This record gives sequence, structure tokens and C-alpha cells, in this order.
Amino acid sequence: MNATHRIPERTPTPAGGPTPRGLLTSGVDLVSIPRIERVLARYGDRFLARIYTPQEIARSRGRSATLAARFAAKEATAKALGVGMRLMSPGGIGWLEVETLNEPSGKPYLVLHGRAAALAKAQELTLWSVSLSHDAGIAVAFVVAAGP
Repeated sequence: MNATHRIPERTPTPAGGPTPRGLLTSGVDLVSIPRIERVLARYGDRFLARIYTPQEIARSRGRSATLAARFAAKEATAKALGVGMRLMSPGGIGWLEVETLNEPSGKPYLVLHGRAAALAKAQELTLWSVSLSHDAGIAVAFVVAAGP
């Protein structure tokens, strides 16, 4: 017997607004590693301090691919929250409000601060997962968030 399951339609919620219970949301972003290398060469520590937390900088050990993947994670998290980055959107989040750290095993995880944490709480997004990768000059981050 074949059963057809219809996904109920949902009314879109305003950016950063309440999220229907049981929602699963995601964001993905790609970043050119050579682009990060060019920005690093031009702006150096000023760029690092504006975009990355001290722990992210320490973890990257100057590796542009690692920095690019963490940059992508910030953008992907903003997309999962439905708001974008503050630079592009007045309702967005700041660069330092999303931090990508690593468990001792190397598995990445997210720590949200400030407005990003407040938006996640307002949307009841309590479970977060991030996957990072890089190859052939491109870094990618895929973020998934879920609520109860």
C-alpha cells in the first residue's frame, strides 16, 4: 500500500519572527579561498579582528581555507536564521555573533552571541549543526537548525 504524505503549507514568517514549532531550517554558503587570501594580504589583522573571534583566529593558524570555511559558516547561519548579515541587512547579525569552534575530535560546532542568539531563541531554534569543507579553491559551510 502506498501512502502519500502531504506537507502542511506554512505561512511565511517575517525575518527573525516566530518560527512554527518543529521547524527545520538550513543555510549554505560558498566562499572563494583566493578571495579570503587577497583580503588577508590587503587588510591583515584588521580584517581578522572584524570578522573572527580570537578563538577562531587561533584555531585557523593563518590557514586561509579554514578562515574561508568559517566565513561561510557565518553567512550560512545568517541564512538559517532568515536575516542575513548586518552589513547587507539592517535586521541582520554581526560577524562576531557567530563563532565556529571545534570539539576535541575536530568536529565543528556553532556558538551564537548577541542578536544571533536572541533570534535563535525567539525562533526556538535550539539544535544546531554545521559542516565545513574546502577543495579546489572553494570553502563551503552547511548549517542546519531545528526547534522542538
